[in-house]
Amino acid sequence: MLEPVSAITRLPPYKAFPTVIKKMQGFWTLLSQDEQDALRNLGVPRDYLVGTTLCNQGDLATHVFILLAGWVKILSTTQDGHEIVLALRGDGDIVGEIGGEIGQRNATIRSISKVRALTVPYDKFRSFLDANLGAGHAYRSVVTHRWNDTDAILRIRAVTTGKQRLAALLLDLAGRHGHATNNGVIELRMPLSQEELASLAGTSRATVTRTFDDWRQRGLIRTATHRITIIDEQVLRRIAASAMLT
Repeated sequence: MLEPVSAITRLPPYKAFPTVIKKMQGFWTLLSQDEQDALRNLGVPRDYLVGTTLCNQGDLATHVFILLAGWVKILSTTQDGHEIVLALRGDGDIVGEIGGEIGQRNATIRSISKVRALTVPYDKFRSFLDANLGAGHAYRSVVTHRWNDTDAILRIRAVTTGKQRLAALLLDLAGRHGHATNNGVIELRMPLSQEELASLAGTSRATVTRTFDDWRQRGLIRTATHRITIIDEQVLRRIAASAMLT
């Protein structure tokens, strides 16, 4: 995900439900160059290998992470130790910001690619927002957008099937992580299990397994370890958009 791309085109983000959910830039990319420089001076850049835990749920929260490159998954751990994937965050996103308000991490953050993050102590980050009105506005916009997205996703789950949501999720991941090859297919390399994909799509692992079997037989996708190849993007788009085809 961080390697150079040659003879390959990065796809634009896919908007499964454009009238409800709208994507926006990450916090970092909304800042001016001067604001970025000021924030860099307050933080420490750190590199994380694939599969590294940046913080654990329940840890003391001391700083925010601003993702300069790479992707992480946000996990919640149940009482019986089961991990549920709540969200994916990537280039430009700010993560771990809620912990500063409650004093401890409310989720685990783990890298799914090589990650470079700027870690900024909470007190310095708050002072930065107070001193830079544009940055404060960008931060509020990002937080508001996330809450709106959460509300929209909950509403969408009431009127869509697991198969629809899975199709929309694959296309969304393809837009953020995938690469279109010269033969027209989309290669998606994602170290996510079927159970994690089910968590993100708000469905069961059994539904993911059955749906993938069906889509492979119909020639819509190919799957391999940590790799999904989308062969027929247009059919997946129709599945994501219309309950009549699910």
